[in-house]
Parts: sequence; C-alpha cells; structure tokens
Amino acid sequence: MSGNADKGATPRSDRRTLSRAARLYAVQALFQMESAGQSADRVLKEFRTYRIGAEEAEGVSPEADEALFERIVGDAVTWQSKIDQATDRGLVAKWPIDRIDPVLRALFRAAGAELVTPRTPSRVVITEYVQLAEAFFTEGKEPKFVNAVLDHVARQLRPDDFAKASN
Repeated sequence: MSGNADKGATPRSDRRTLSRAARLYAVQALFQMESAGQSADRVLKEFRTYRIGAEEAEGVSPEADEALFERIVGDAVTWQSKIDQATDRGLVAKWPIDRIDPVLRALFRAAGAELVTPRTPSRVVITEYVQLAEAFFTEGKEPKFVNAVLDHVARQLRPDDFAKASN
C-alpha cells in the first residue's frame, strides 16, 4: 500500500479521473435539465442515486468528484445568464447560444460555470472541455469550435489569467 493511501489522500491521476467524470456528468445533467425541463435538484438527486458509480447492465458507471459535479451544475444554474451572455459574445453574431446544438450549449454552460468561479485555472478548464467535446463529437469541427469559444469566454470572465500569461 502506498503512502498516499495510508493518509487517505487521492493520487493525482485518480483526482483527475474523478474530476473528468464530474465534468462529463455535469454536461449530461445540464443537457437533461434543458431537454426534459427538469429542475437542478431533481437531476442532481437522480445522478447521485442512479448514475454516478451505479451498476448498470453495461457495467458500472464511473465514480466522480460529486462535490465538483454539484458545484458545476449549481453554478451553471446560478450564473446561466452571465455565462450565456459571455458565450454569445464568443459565437458568430448570427448564431446565439439558443441556436446551437444542445450538447454544445450544456458544455458551454458547464465550462462557463467553472470559469465564473476561479477555482480551476482557465487553461485547464478549456482543455478539459475540449476533450469532452472530442468525446461527444468524434467527427467534425466541434472541438476546435469549443476551444475558440471557450478561449474567448475565459478572456472575458478572467482577463487577469491571460494578462499574467502574456507578461
């Protein structure tokens, strides 16, 4: 047994996996909330009870950092107007957030929730959500689109992150 396990610490690779799963579940939850017209409380409860780490016919769903999952969903709901406005400014004028693919909309709102509250570095948030876009959209230009829009959103919501990087 490693020293980290003895102290109850989570190895870095495990934390990364749990965070990545939390982000995936958050995108799915936000999509479900919008498409089914369900409340955040109902969807959070459903995910905690029936999805995160649950046994299914296909196997076991991955475990996730549930605190991060709940924070992303909660912040996406709380800050949705601010996130949508920042995302709209990053989109082509003829394509406001209401007109884009609902999976992309959920992805932008989840990423925006993390960018509104500066707990995770902007570049990490962008990288994580571009990788999620690659998982959702295996063919096409969506990951590059996500990268460009999130870069724009991050520069709006956290200009200091980029001012430091250019110095």
